Amino acid sequence: MRFGAVFGAIPLFAAGMVSCNKAAEPPAAPDIQTREVTYQANGTSLKGFIAWDASKPGKRPGVLVVHEWWGLNDHVRNSARKLAEAGYVGFAVDMYGNGKMTTHPDSAQAFMNEAMGNMQELVARFAAAREELVKDANVDPEKIGAIGYCFGGAVVLGQARAGADLDAVVSFHGALVPGKVDAGAVKARVLVLTGGDDPFVPDSAVARFRQEMTAAGDSTTQIVVYPGVKHSFTNPRADSVGMPQLAYNADAATRSWDAMLKLFHEVWP
Repeated sequence: MRFGAVFGAIPLFAAGMVSCNKAAEPPAAPDIQTREVTYQANGTSLKGFIAWDASKPGKRPGVLVVHEWWGLNDHVRNSARKLAEAGYVGFAVDMYGNGKMTTHPDSAQAFMNEAMGNMQELVARFAAAREELVKDANVDPEKIGAIGYCFGGAVVLGQARAGADLDAVVSFHGALVPGKVDAGAVKARVLVLTGGDDPFVPDSAVARFRQEMTAAGDSTTQIVVYPGVKHSFTNPRADSVGMPQLAYNADAATRSWDAMLKLFHEVWP
């Protein structure tokens, strides 16, 4: 939000009918607050991280943040904080249970495979996170969106294609899992942000995803491809895990975040 100088007219005095303008007080500095939460889905304990700007009055849109295959780590927590700075309530959610996370690709693959192998449970955990978010006193329950990274991108896109009650869905270097989408099912505005050199999301996958969404009658989905950019381009730790397919790209990270904010401003003016 941009704040300009706001002026209020001083009442005219009878003697000489003098008027003047006085600058309003500047907006309060952001006061980003965070809290850890525990919630449940089918008996599984889930951990979450909520961030909001305590200096901002009133209710505001809430945004679910779904982690990469690593689990609930600092990357998604930082995203929740950045969303709070932008005027939203950010909720980094837990799709693995008990806040489970790892820094090793083999463990991450195992965690992701287990989660993707039980789609019913995955959907239940997402629904539980949404329910937790809308209970927050700072959230407008009628304005809910979701973003996801890598595995999380696949999760939020799957929710959008299944017709979940979301206003906006954004995938950052997310897997584009093929599947049939029922005509008219997609309610959310969808934005896909992907790298042109992402070996996990080749051009053929992007083209197939676009065709499937078009066939379902969705004409608003946007796909942005960043040339020369690899997988996991938003994560500053991407280059440190020993996988050549992954690489942080500061320019693409900034541009993709700005693209997300632009969509949010359109959906929630």
